[in-house]
Amino acid sequence: MNSSQARQAYHKSDAQTQIHPVKLIHMMYERTIIHLQQAEEGLKAGDSQKRGENVSRAIALITELKAAIRKDDGSEAALFLNSLYSAILVELPKVAISRDPEILAQAITYISRLKEIWEATAMEELEEKDAGAEEKPEKDNVRKKMFDVAGDRMVGGLSFSI
Repeated sequence: MNSSQARQAYHKSDAQTQIHPVKLIHMMYERTIIHLQQAEEGLKAGDSQKRGENVSRAIALITELKAAIRKDDGSEAALFLNSLYSAILVELPKVAISRDPEILAQAITYISRLKEIWEATAMEELEEKDAGAEEKPEKDNVRKKMFDVAGDRMVGGLSFSI
């Protein structure tokens, strides 16, 4: 590969790695759920390695989601998410000792619900923006309460630093 081809490959690769923050949060929710489900499978099968690796990956993702909330955001939604993520991060490591499947089930429930809310708000808003569609008037009032659009970045009552 000559230098011109290498440069083109690099630029193509760089462009592909730029993911919109709204999509990135969605992907993080999806991966967290997958890792929690795999940890649950490992717990049921008595596979401590599978359980441990997947709990660790879920903890890392939840830590990133928590870190994505801006420190200066004092909104009710941001405070709620910060508290929920913190509670999950306290509980998940206990699975290694207690082997309590309810901890994993509860975490899956919470993260799944957050993912659903994200899909119904931020992802839908992004898709409409990308498609250039105009919002329906009846949706407009609800959206204004839920969203504050700041430039290209959308926040559902939240302020993400990514």
